[in-house]
Amino acid sequence: MPVLEAQGLRPTTDRVRETLFSWLMHDVAGSRCLDVFAGSGALGLESLSRGAQQAHFFESNSAAANNINRSIDTLQPELHGASAKVFTGDALKLLSAIAADPFDIVFLDPPFKADVIQQCVELLENNRWLSETALVYLEYDKQRDFVMQPHWKLYRQGETVQSKYQLYHR
Repeated sequence: MPVLEAQGLRPTTDRVRETLFSWLMHDVAGSRCLDVFAGSGALGLESLSRGAQQAHFFESNSAAANNINRSIDTLQPELHGASAKVFTGDALKLLSAIAADPFDIVFLDPPFKADVIQQCVELLENNRWLSETALVYLEYDKQRDFVMQPHWKLYRQGETVQSKYQLYHR
């Protein structure tokens, strides 16, 4: 899958993505996934390839959003009826709306320079983006800190030289 060269675009490494999907091995099939700050769309696309029923992608960069759409078109024959939709726009504005339907798995991997994790976590929770038993994946600069929702339980975690990555269970 081609990755667009764009400022702030930092795809999740193959090693971290492999770890994440081994954690999610039994949860992806049939799920509804939301890839916030989608960038290359790798996390949502991987979910679709592993049997997710639906994936929505939020991406502010229109060229990156177009690239995700091309990847979806390429994968379409292998999606077995799963649906995918790309929303181009600011993720915080998109999350500020009340969700029509909640998601089972949410990938939240904002640009490291953006200090938005706390705001996103609150919007996800307050605007009904999460199903009752949602899993939320966070990847962020390990120099940043935030206050987790009290009823979210840390399920798995890891770190690289630059980042922390965590999977929470609601």
